[in-house]
Amino acid sequence: MDYHMMNDIVIVRYGELALKSSSVRNWYEKTLVNNIESMLKQYGVPYSDISREWGRIFIHSADPDAPKAAADVFGVVSTSPARTTEASIEAAARLCAEVADGFVREDESFAIRAKRTGNHDFSSRELGMKCGDAVWAMLESKGMQPSVDLTDPDREIFVEMRQKYAYVFTGQVQGVGGLPLGTQGKMVSLISGGIDSPVATWMMMKRGVEIIPIYCNNEPFSDERGRQRTMECIDQLQKWCPGHPFKVYEVPNGQNLRAFIDNCDRAKTCVLCKRTMYRIALEIMNIENASGIITGSSLGQVASQTAANMYAEVYGLCAPLYHPLIGLDKDEIVTIAKRIGTFDISIKPAASCAAVPQHPEVKAKSASLPPEESKVEIEDMVRYSIANAKVTKV
Repeated sequence: MDYHMMNDIVIVRYGELALKSSSVRNWYEKTLVNNIESMLKQYGVPYSDISREWGRIFIHSADPDAPKAAADVFGVVSTSPARTTEASIEAAARLCAEVADGFVREDESFAIRAKRTGNHDFSSRELGMKCGDAVWAMLESKGMQPSVDLTDPDREIFVEMRQKYAYVFTGQVQGVGGLPLGTQGKMVSLISGGIDSPVATWMMMKRGVEIIPIYCNNEPFSDERGRQRTMECIDQLQKWCPGHPFKVYEVPNGQNLRAFIDNCDRAKTCVLCKRTMYRIALEIMNIENASGIITGSSLGQVASQTAANMYAEVYGLCAPLYHPLIGLDKDEIVTIAKRIGTFDISIKPAASCAAVPQHPEVKAKSASLPPEESKVEIEDMVRYSIANAKVTKV
């Protein structure tokens, strides 16, 4: 008997939503259901209905891809493909025995993990014992010698008794967690084709933020491979948020770099460039009625990402910046990049920025930057970049 071919429903669990007030929780749950529907459609997973019960969402689908699809939705903590029966202790015990038939093998120990919610005339412990007895009897009828191990069993069977139905399953698919996308407003995100910025963007998506990607194109100081790599990263990130299309701004920035190289302290080119990117992002943020700017900066990871430089880069700009990677090591960032599917894209060959000076400033003084910016028409430069931005929907 192939238990996994007999599942008729997927149990979806969420985390932080349960801590919200009833009105906020209801909104979050509705948003989560909509996002699950979009992900199921992206996966091509058929389903007859998605229903809500206190603390759970249920996907009425027997498709084996449904648990994984739902687990990839922000806000989902875990999913379980399950079988359904009536909400009685006898029916649950019978179903546990059916599930165990072929699932628990000779010389394997088992455990029943029972949980109940709602009004029932039995406890969770009694439910577990009744189901365990049924499994034990079934195994004996097969000529096997049953063994129960509640600490470290070879096989676990879970039974969840709710008010209307009982659900039996044998495992969980780990979800991404976080909050439902679209519940925390929207922000712009400065994205390059490197490893860090796509991860930073994904981490804010995980916290429920809708994203407006901004790519500052540094050509002729970068090449088309870098642009292509960035667009592929954006495409990959979009797969995590079906139903929430990206509005991508591709902003020309090469002419700004040329102005800094020709007119300003050469060592400060990178800091001035970053300040200009923030100015551009701030203007786009206001245009889009967004509420923040996301960056891939990680403290001390490269020479230019020092505390002094990061302070100088925002000096006087009043820009609401979010640095989700700020305390992560590179290995941690790489692990997430591999998990979300951007790592292999980000390591594709591309030319390094040719505008980087031989000895870049690593301890920029904030007061030294406005005088440098006064040597160029910084506000006109920002306006030109935005006016000539290419805006596309992904």
